[in-house]
Amino acid sequence: MKRSLPLYGALSPYFFFFLVFGAMPMIFTLALAFTNWSGLGDIEFIGFENFGYLFSDPLFFKSLLNTLILWFMGTIPTLTLATILALMLNSTMRFSTTYRVIYLIPNVTSLVAMGILFSSLFSSQFGIANALINLLGFDNIAWLQNEWGIKVAISALTTWSFVGYNALLILAGLQAIDKGQYESAALDGANGFQTFFRITLPQLRPIVFFITLLSTIGSLQSFTEAQVLTSSLSSGAASAGGVGNSGLTMVLYFYSVAFQENRYGYGATIAWGVFVVVMFFSAINWIVTREKKEKKS
Repeated sequence: MKRSLPLYGALSPYFFFFLVFGAMPMIFTLALAFTNWSGLGDIEFIGFENFGYLFSDPLFFKSLLNTLILWFMGTIPTLTLATILALMLNSTMRFSTTYRVIYLIPNVTSLVAMGILFSSLFSSQFGIANALINLLGFDNIAWLQNEWGIKVAISALTTWSFVGYNALLILAGLQAIDKGQYESAALDGANGFQTFFRITLPQLRPIVFFITLLSTIGSLQSFTEAQVLTSSLSSGAASAGGVGNSGLTMVLYFYSVAFQENRYGYGATIAWGVFVVVMFFSAINWIVTREKKEKKS
């Protein structure tokens, strides 16, 4: 035990900060979900009333549907573009290390700043998105005032932010594949498409599932993208997601209820609803990944 004390001491800061900033707030939030509290004054215990209202709250289910749609619209393009970029970086090209650094920059750039930039790119009057559409002969689209337009803008910001990071993860998987398999395939007369779908893609499956899991968790907790792109168009929980609440995500709904309407009890209930949804979809990803591994073994 004495010899292990330095190891426990090295690990203790993480557990201390997790206890203070993670576990204790979670426990307090769970207790708060059974109350009616405006942030000031006495806390009123109301039992399961908040949870009962959550299951019949149309805005919560609207935010859940929006979050799932944004997850699909963001994950598929991100995976596709990340795979293409990883294949390019894995090839013999000059300045590949420089490109790897450049592709990681969006992941460390402030989402708030980029959200403001993307709100200009998708502006109804002078945005680049409408300029490209005009070149094709179409009229301007009010992206941020359109139910599907706001989803496209949020998904574009999400894709731009994470495609480089995911490309580096896929690149690590590509570099772990034995090059002898490609040489054998070339001797057998396999073309590029056959090599990709028969050798590369199957061996990238664990990486793809890992990225999908991270994307699922991240998308279900999406907040900054929607909040920045809809903040100038709405106020309050009832319209926090822009036109028709089409940009309202679960976390944005929680933020609006708790910190704009000062309904901390019901806000805590929404937070635990988000937690359950994230755990549910994470469990699905884990089960699918485990089944794939068992079939492979």
